[in-house]
Amino acid sequence: MTNSASSHTDEPTDDVSRRGFLKATGGVAAAAAVTGFSGSAVAQQQQQSSRPLRMINSTMTTMDPIAATDTASGIVIQQVFDALMNYPQGEISVEPLLAESYDTSDDFTTYTFTLKQGASFHNGDEVTAQDFVYAWERLAASQNSRRSNFILDVIGVQHETQTVTENGEESQVYQPGTLAVEAQDDYTLRMQLDKPFHATLPMLAYTSFAALPEGLVGDIEGYDGQMSYNEFATSNPVGAGPYQFQNWQTNTEASVTAFDNYHGGAPPFSGVHWQIIEDPDARYNYSMNKNVDILSIPTSKYDPNLVSVQETDDLGRKSGTYGPVRNGETVNYLAVATINAFYFGFNTAAVEKPARQAAAYALDQQTAVQQVFKGRGEAAYHFTPPNIYPGGATAYDQHAEQNYPYGYNESQLDQARSVMEDAGYGPNNRYSFTITTYQSDTWQQIAGILQDQLRSAHIDISLEQAPFATLLQRGRQGNLEAYTLGWIMDWPAPDNFLQLLDPPNTDTSKPAPLSYINWSGTQAAQQATQAWQTIQDNPEPSDSAQQARDTAYVQIEEANWEDVGFLPVYHRTDERFWYQDLQIPKFGGAGVSRQMFIKGQLEQSGGSS
Repeated sequence: MTNSASSHTDEPTDDVSRRGFLKATGGVAAAAAVTGFSGSAVAQQQQQSSRPLRMINSTMTTMDPIAATDTASGIVIQQVFDALMNYPQGEISVEPLLAESYDTSDDFTTYTFTLKQGASFHNGDEVTAQDFVYAWERLAASQNSRRSNFILDVIGVQHETQTVTENGEESQVYQPGTLAVEAQDDYTLRMQLDKPFHATLPMLAYTSFAALPEGLVGDIEGYDGQMSYNEFATSNPVGAGPYQFQNWQTNTEASVTAFDNYHGGAPPFSGVHWQIIEDPDARYNYSMNKNVDILSIPTSKYDPNLVSVQETDDLGRKSGTYGPVRNGETVNYLAVATINAFYFGFNTAAVEKPARQAAAYALDQQTAVQQVFKGRGEAAYHFTPPNIYPGGATAYDQHAEQNYPYGYNESQLDQARSVMEDAGYGPNNRYSFTITTYQSDTWQQIAGILQDQLRSAHIDISLEQAPFATLLQRGRQGNLEAYTLGWIMDWPAPDNFLQLLDPPNTDTSKPAPLSYINWSGTQAAQQATQAWQTIQDNPEPSDSAQQARDTAYVQIEEANWEDVGFLPVYHRTDERFWYQDLQIPKFGGAGVSRQMFIKGQLEQSGGSS
């Protein structure tokens, strides 16, 4: 399963750190769409722009697909590297990319991919099956890989292990060269799994599985490398994507240029340039000066009354206009319910259950979303996002409205006070704990609401902020009482989220906990453990296995309700705002970091400057 440093995102690097963890600052996640702008229309008119598409990005960490765990790096990597599969325009149904076709064995353990012929890397080499064998061995074996669990544990490609001893403790690790991935010929790739996994093809769309020229980097056995690792990861990444790397200056900018020999056809933009700006106000000012085509509007500057929704499509994506903004322009607008969840986490070994329940009674998620996040999301009552919840968004809402025990769309302070008094607390015997947020005024505001409300329930909450990486490090060490984080999908299924609520994955005494709640020893924890085992016992992509998993998913959600390890807050809506001289397809539920800029138009006049 994805380890703690690998599935949290948008922010600092350490995914748990990372591709799922995202700093929920309420800020805008860049996204894309144009009302009535269909992909076919783009294909018919597509002409390469005379200047690059201009955007804003956060601080990047690497250009190596197997080392990246932050969204900022992933956004750029997505343009430079191609994998076998792809989320077209960031939608959640995958399609072949470098694969021409694929076959699956009846037991879903053997996958055979036929590659496109004639696809080339940016260095001119043709993409072959042997390049994938090399790239996936790097993913499994390189010391630079932070996603090895994706191929070894999540998908579960067959491999052998060896025993290593560190600090007096033995563990089993991957034995290099044993991965069951074979190039049967130049264009045929065969992969053997230990057991079926229902999301194998979506996982193969992740850029960690992207093709690299064989032997490019010498960080695995059998290869000396054509360049140093630092050169590859920072200044000369070579992929097979629609754009080739141009430059990256840490904390300043990153640029890619069009790869006109791209196997999918020359891209529509001469390149893409990202200005790296962290401060929300600075991002906004940069946008208002028309230095970008896609704007950033932080929550502090956002006015929901300026949104005019003109169309809602069959995927629920809302498009229209926003404005006028400060510079007088009315810009295009798109809102997409992407697959994410943001929450309070409680270290159950450090914060007593009555206090956790009191916090759940006190929090009115709906009011928090409207008042703090200005409606840029949906109230969360499950950790699983609505668009992948068993039965969909309607089932999500029905289950929460009928069963959520702490007040649906309301705050129940009397109940909060009662549960604490039943536990022996009162005016002269108050309870206290600390909530640590990453550096976010928005999350400090949410935590401050709980702080104010719970005073009447005999609870004193201290608030503190920590840099994102520091918070994750403290969490892994068990040195947090309560904290705020979020999770962004690695693959579009509930188990990607609910692995964080499998009690053994929450144990901070272990080397790589996925969450930091130390959940064990209760009937609800036992229920969650048994339900997770049911999920593991039914991995195949069949209707009967799906039904078993769906039942278990709900059991884990209800077990979490009982013990309040996670207190869900909201599911963020990703928005895009862009000036009128840009046309670009809508992105989907997989999010903006999964969208490749292979369709679109930019006025040849050069646009605003």
